[in-house]
Amino acid sequence: MNQPLSGFAPAPVTTRMENHGNHMLKVAMQTGNDLLARVGSMVAYEGFVQYEPNPPAVRQIARDWVTGEGAPLMKCSGDGLLYLADYGANVVVINLNGDAISVNATNLLAFDAHLTWGVERVKGLAKFAGQGLWNTKISGQGWVALTSRGKPIVVDCGGGEDETYVDPDALVAWSPNLKVKGKRSFKAQSLIGRGSGEAYQMAFSGQGIVVVQPSEDSTDRLRIRG
Repeated sequence: MNQPLSGFAPAPVTTRMENHGNHMLKVAMQTGNDLLARVGSMVAYEGFVQYEPNPPAVRQIARDWVTGEGAPLMKCSGDGLLYLADYGANVVVINLNGDAISVNATNLLAFDAHLTWGVERVKGLAKFAGQGLWNTKISGQGWVALTSRGKPIVVDCGGGEDETYVDPDALVAWSPNLKVKGKRSFKAQSLIGRGSGEAYQMAFSGQGIVVVQPSEDSTDRLRIRG
């Protein structure tokens, strides 16, 4: 019985965060190096790992999530191996080497607790999306794990004058130094922009990347938050 399952055994730990397959995150936990993770994302752990839902530091920042777009977070601490997942979504691991990334809150799986983070409103979109769009900006030296509904694509905006257009419901993350603006669609709402009351796209320009998932159905996001 063990031989057919041997191919699914975890590989030796080589770094703080890494994928176990496409749909699971493995985190090497160490005392003093805490993790913030989506509530309910733990699927297994080895060793001694403790959890604190909605810790004070998170409550202080998450007060800005007035639109309800935020993801409830828990603090994970201890020593061992921690495995996280989110309903079978693809997991993308990023090592921030002093850089920053803006993440759609529904696509945020976990990040090192020592990183600098906060909730921000994306400027220039209020007239397209009612109250606008909120995102989580994370920066510093450390690790971040995102989720994607299917295998994502990373688009390099190239730093030129051309703009990259993304359906808001397909957006996962982007470089915060990019310029962002809304653009109305003249096509039928049934064809473009299914998740919003009005069809529009987000236009990105400048030097940086945009991460896009193949799913643009906002009902997935409502199910995830529930």
